[in-house]
Amino acid sequence: MNTTLQKHERLKEILRGYGSVAVAFSSGVDSTFLLKTAHGELGSKAIAVTARSCSFPKRELDAATAFCKREGIEHVVCDSEELDIEGFSDNPPNRCYLCKHELFEKIWDAANARGIARVAEGSNLDDEGDYRPGLDAAREMKADSPLREAGLTKSEIRALSREMGLPTWNKQSFACLSSRFPYGEKITPESLNMIDKAEQLLIDEGFWQVRVRKHGNLARIETDAAGFELMADAARRAMIYERFKGYGFAYVALDLLGYRTGSMNETLNLNAVGSA
Repeated sequence: MNTTLQKHERLKEILRGYGSVAVAFSSGVDSTFLLKTAHGELGSKAIAVTARSCSFPKRELDAATAFCKREGIEHVVCDSEELDIEGFSDNPPNRCYLCKHELFEKIWDAANARGIARVAEGSNLDDEGDYRPGLDAAREMKADSPLREAGLTKSEIRALSREMGLPTWNKQSFACLSSRFPYGEKITPESLNMIDKAEQLLIDEGFWQVRVRKHGNLARIETDAAGFELMADAARRAMIYERFKGYGFAYVALDLLGYRTGSMNETLNLNAVGSA
């Protein structure tokens, strides 16, 4: 048995030890794999809980609902509006902590109401290398991280998902829309809607891995190598620019470094260097 399969067996062992679990389910690569595995080991004692908010695109909520219906998994959708959390809309560096703390409170409420013993979230081993205050909230709220405990990386989760026939095996990475703003820039329902429309346009145009970061009235597009090729078409660039203007952006720029996770954390590093 190879190492990846051994890790998957370890994950199954961990989940069986829970007895029952509520999985924080976003319909992304990691949480879908975790939920499918948990349901395979625990059956009806594994449920999914998804938070509905203006920073969570409807397409992702629809995907989560469809997956649970197809798999016969109990799916709880709770309202968790981040912008109602004190201080969240000011977008401090610990924004993700504030959000996840409330989210896990809601998931625990759903779990306790159904006699579910554990709550689990889908971070993987690769997530340990970046600034992720949401993981602090998970630890404080006693949410388990079985994928990390089993030592599974993103690439291994994708490979196992493909073997299991999961439609998410090659799905692009996703993070909540609130991550598209520089720390300190106000987050509003209107600005989240701008980001949602802009990213949906690019997805509809065939872009696979893409982010639209909002810097005031400027949209900074991060994409992968295939996305750069799509941007080489002058007519497409002109259409994207005009549509983005219609969403409320005055300027549209393409980030030369392309897509990367946690790019907004680069400003934290710059600030640290500047104050040294």
